[in-house]
Amino acid sequence: MGRIAGRFARVEPRRRAARLVLGLLADLPHKNCWTIAEWAGEATPDGMQHLLGRAKWDADQVRDDVCGYVVEHLHDDRAVLVVDETGDVKKGTGTVGVQRQYTGTAGRIENSQVAVYLVYTGQRGHAAVDRELCVPRSWTSDPDRCRAAGLAGDTTFATKPELATRTVARFLDAGHQAAWVAGDEVYGGNPKLRAALEERGTGYVPAVACSHEVTTGAGKFRADILAKKVPKRAWQKLSAGAGAKGHRVYNWAVLDLPDPRPGSRQLLVRRNRSTGELAYYRCYSPASVPLTVLVRVAGSRWRVEEFFQSGKGLAALDEHQVRRYTSWTRWVTLAMLTHAFLPVVRADEHTRPAPDALIPLTCNEIQRLFIPLVARPVHDTAHRLGWSNWRRRHQA
Repeated sequence: MGRIAGRFARVEPRRRAARLVLGLLADLPHKNCWTIAEWAGEATPDGMQHLLGRAKWDADQVRDDVCGYVVEHLHDDRAVLVVDETGDVKKGTGTVGVQRQYTGTAGRIENSQVAVYLVYTGQRGHAAVDRELCVPRSWTSDPDRCRAAGLAGDTTFATKPELATRTVARFLDAGHQAAWVAGDEVYGGNPKLRAALEERGTGYVPAVACSHEVTTGAGKFRADILAKKVPKRAWQKLSAGAGAKGHRVYNWAVLDLPDPRPGSRQLLVRRNRSTGELAYYRCYSPASVPLTVLVRVAGSRWRVEEFFQSGKGLAALDEHQVRRYTSWTRWVTLAMLTHAFLPVVRADEHTRPAPDALIPLTCNEIQRLFIPLVARPVHDTAHRLGWSNWRRRHQA
């Protein structure tokens, strides 16, 4: 919290932000301004709501601090930036960015809010370093609706790959280093994102659809058609990294794509050893790299799913009950800081040998231990009854 203290001009919001972050780490069944304010010992949720909505502080500056904190403590020369989006199911139509749209969280079309995240992944751990809210065309075509939700009236529509391009550009422009970018088919199939990364000399290994077309010396071919032409001897058995049940081993093949421009371009194909299912990746690197490097980068993409799971489960990334854009950015940024604390502590703990018959501390276990051992909030009966009376009076 000392890292972001200078972003608050007054002591009251600075202290309240610290209590909010501790509340996000707490073992509460639901985390919002009401529950966290009660847990933190405040008499009403007004102060927490003021912190998110009206207090004077810049969430983008705090986001930059979070990015620096993550890179400093989880630094890895072979780090990969992973871009991906996640959706939060919401009710009503007043919450910023909400519309009926497909979200992988629900696995179907739902009334939801979608945001793109940039996750820094390395050998020591992974955490989010940036975020961008997806504002649909149904919002950008209605300036009054945008202004009512705290957006500028001239807000323009941006696709998910365009939002991802912004986050990667901010990361690199801040002087941080990452040689690779990975993502799913939404990002791999976007030529503008790939061109922007090539201009910066940043390698990429995002997934592409089976229908994705690439140019070879013999003409244009779909990715699945090219995969059928790969001879048996070209497939190699390699691990895409360790998973929950051990190493994720697949068969891999790579096809070079001729291009007069500088750099090395390939189509990477992954085959499931049990089902034979194929997946495809579009690759670029400023200089030629071995297949093992491309496989490692492709395997890094799954770290973003782990971030979404732990960010929502441990730091309440998706539990914000706010409607306006400013409040959304502030909640999400503080949740990113809260989550980043866990892998940083975990990385430090993993430098020490674990006692016999114990695995090293996990992020889940650190979260369970931190609040009762360090914060130890204790509230008397009067505090509990006061909050019960406040809730009932407010709801009446």
